[in-house]
Amino acid sequence: MAVKRLVDAIRDALDEEMARDERVIVLGEDVGVKGGVFLATRGLLERYGEQRVIDTPLSESGIVGVAIGAALNGLRPVAEIQFADFIHPAMDQIINEAARIRYRSNGAWGCPLVVRAPYGAGVRGGPYHSQSVEAFFAHVPGLKVVIPSNPKDAKGLLKAAIRDEDPVVFLEPKRGYRLLVGEVPDDPDFVEPIGPARVVREGSDVSLFAYGLMVHWSLEAARQVEAEGISVEVVDVRTLAPLDRATLVESVKKTGRALIVYEDNLTMGFGAEIAATLAEQALFYLDAPVRRLAMPDVPATPFAAVLEDALLIGPDRIASAIRQVARA
Repeated sequence: MAVKRLVDAIRDALDEEMARDERVIVLGEDVGVKGGVFLATRGLLERYGEQRVIDTPLSESGIVGVAIGAALNGLRPVAEIQFADFIHPAMDQIINEAARIRYRSNGAWGCPLVVRAPYGAGVRGGPYHSQSVEAFFAHVPGLKVVIPSNPKDAKGLLKAAIRDEDPVVFLEPKRGYRLLVGEVPDDPDFVEPIGPARVVREGSDVSLFAYGLMVHWSLEAARQVEAEGISVEVVDVRTLAPLDRATLVESVKKTGRALIVYEDNLTMGFGAEIAATLAEQALFYLDAPVRRLAMPDVPATPFAAVLEDALLIGPDRIASAIRQVARA
């Protein structure tokens, strides 16, 4: 075990998979010489050369299009989109091509492609560097969507994504790149399976479901309200598609109350799917309405720091929502 930051764990995963399998390539804007805008690919060009670490033009549709072609011809590309906000020009390639190849070929073809992108607000990025895009892609059959909340999961899930035979959208909480620190296995064969959610804190009064950076804040909020006699179970969803509904339902059967915390806009954010699952499969175990805590429905994250702070979800806001759910 070694203590790593989130960004370092991601870099280690890429390094280990490139060393293990010469078919793995990395491509994207500034991933080579610069090492990525967040330095997640730093050092890979020097180790693996320009034919496997490829600086591309500023064209997201081109990056993903080339990656799909590479995947169909025997490589295992990892395409980096510099910010999740820039992914929209590539949505046609991801949704209409990568996600449908397995289905439209009757299972004859896979598309072993990973699309990495940092997402989320809180870094003073303004409207074009702060978006949460997970709900767009979790909606699409044929795509897996993964969001780690800690360095260990970041490494293990990314390695699993690279080894997967089908496309994975891998979203990384950018505010957590250097904030989130934890122990990570040194074993190059360590892989965290895509799919299962994880109960990261046992509790008996309220089930709190979150992913990405919101898991970190939720754990802090749970510690706050513990002193008030409220026991919170925190479930890290980790994989949005496929969604581990069984773990979510089992947690609510135990606690009878549910709070869903996510960084996207409230309306039609991914938390709505979790709420619908609980309504369909755990209704008669609920002692209170399911509550969602998310960003307001505003068009974009503002540039002004005071306005961004007014929108952001943190431990205090989560703790307040826990109290409301517990009292309901």
